[in-house]
Amino acid sequence: MINRIVVGAGYGLKDWIAQRATAVIMALYTVIIVMAVIIVAPGDFEAWRGIFACGPIKFATFIFFLSLFYHAWIGVRDIWMDYVKPVGVRLTLHVLTLVALVGYVGWIASILWRV
Repeated sequence: MINRIVVGAGYGLKDWIAQRATAVIMALYTVIIVMAVIIVAPGDFEAWRGIFACGPIKFATFIFFLSLFYHAWIGVRDIWMDYVKPVGVRLTLHVLTLVALVGYVGWIASILWRV
């Protein structure tokens, strides 16, 4: 039987790569949005809405936010695991963080698909 250690992140390389990958996705999205804003030069709400009404931009924006939330989950989870020692408190913080991040995903989806 293998005993699991409940203290410390212990995820190592996989999470390091995931954070770098999500950072690259967010950086690429930023370049795409900056280019779109330079090309379109939106001056009013309808022009901004037009940028985000475009299917590929809408999808890229959703992927950006999924990457952002996953990136945040890894970082915050590691903070809870490294610095919060009581298991019950740490589990509560994990659940609250997950609930918030999943709620944010739903919120951004509802915003994007309203445009």
